[in-house]
Amino acid sequence: MIIIKTPSEVAKIREAGRVVARALRMMTEAIVPNESTTLDLDKVAREVMRRAGASSAFFGYQPPHQPPYPGWTCISVNEEVVHGIPGDRVLRDGDIVGLDVGVVLNWFYADAATTVPVGKVKPEAQRLLEVSQKALEMGIEQARAGNHVEDIGCAIQRYSKKHGYSVVKEMVGHGVGKKLHEEPQVANFGTPGQGALLRAGMTIAIEPMVNIGRAEIRALDDHWTIVTADCSLSAHFEHTILVTDGEPMILTQEE
Repeated sequence: MIIIKTPSEVAKIREAGRVVARALRMMTEAIVPNESTTLDLDKVAREVMRRAGASSAFFGYQPPHQPPYPGWTCISVNEEVVHGIPGDRVLRDGDIVGLDVGVVLNWFYADAATTVPVGKVKPEAQRLLEVSQKALEMGIEQARAGNHVEDIGCAIQRYSKKHGYSVVKEMVGHGVGKKLHEEPQVANFGTPGQGALLRAGMTIAIEPMVNIGRAEIRALDDHWTIVTADCSLSAHFEHTILVTDGEPMILTQEE
């Protein structure tokens, strides 16, 4: 069932979203090439949440047939698509690192991600980041009442493919707000006019995962980290969005 949020519920999701955005900003600012570990950045986010009276939506999360997720955030480097577990990996100059933060505050959830360069990256990596971020913007533009869920994925896929990239099909965006994962699923591909009808008051996490190489992915032995099958670079961007009768509203910003 798709949950339509009331204005007061949207306000609570936006409050959680501000914490998400602050954590992402401070994690990005804390990166020191060749010194920072992914666990260092996880600790930064943990402190942001603690000060806000929030907690991680990811820590301890356990889908069927998987162990509980052990980190407060997901941090994915280079060929890691999503769900990288924070640890002792040092971020090297030239890496790209995906930062994914989910927060629960006053029983409401928000979720967002960004992928950032570590120091000076190669032009092909920088271009991947730019195209992937723009693909998110193209998807958000379609998140209007009267459109359909697959309009979002179609826009993401078309823009990514136009620039020579592939989108991950097995991992999807989702409704979010009262739970971390709600209906509907929001894939990064689709057919215009298909899927659930978008209605004002829906809150959804749109999250393109874009690969330089092929779309295929695989899971590592930790049962969480997802990587590109061909070891090519991948970028992940995400915002929690409120569907309205007009311009979509981004709920995971600090302002």
